[in-house]
Amino acid sequence: MPADGARKVSRVVLLDPRDRILLLHGFEPGDPANDWWFTPGGGVEGAETRAEAALRELAEETGITEVELGPVLWQRYCAFPFDGRRWEQDEWYFLARTTRTATETTGFTELERRTVTGARWWTSEELLSARETVYPTRLAGLLRTLLDDGPPGAPVVLAPEIV
Repeated sequence: MPADGARKVSRVVLLDPRDRILLLHGFEPGDPANDWWFTPGGGVEGAETRAEAALRELAEETGITEVELGPVLWQRYCAFPFDGRRWEQDEWYFLARTTRTATETTGFTELERRTVTGARWWTSEELLSARETVYPTRLAGLLRTLLDDGPPGAPVVLAPEIV
């Protein structure tokens, strides 16, 4: 997995008591029709650990702080254009559970305020039948495996996604 120069990112696979996953809905600032769903998360800042970044980003993007942070499920390298620049990311996906399902966006950055339109809890079945774009692209199958088999013994390295 390429790491040199890639932004270190922590993402959260947040599940509620009904095993629904929380996804955020966003779009390309210059083309609102180019939209997708994605897990909460973002870049590691300063000396914080990946786990600390996951919890901070989750709080900023959803207002949810009452979580039980679990293991790293997946790791992924991705590269994509967004907001006029090219992003390269080394992403770690943490499992987390919460009983709180209400979200708030008061911690959004300026860019998130411009490009994130909402949040939704998805069942595995809804995600498997979704026609919308979801990142990572294999999330529906990965979630189903997680719910059926539990967390992997070691993080699964996903195929890189280059857009």
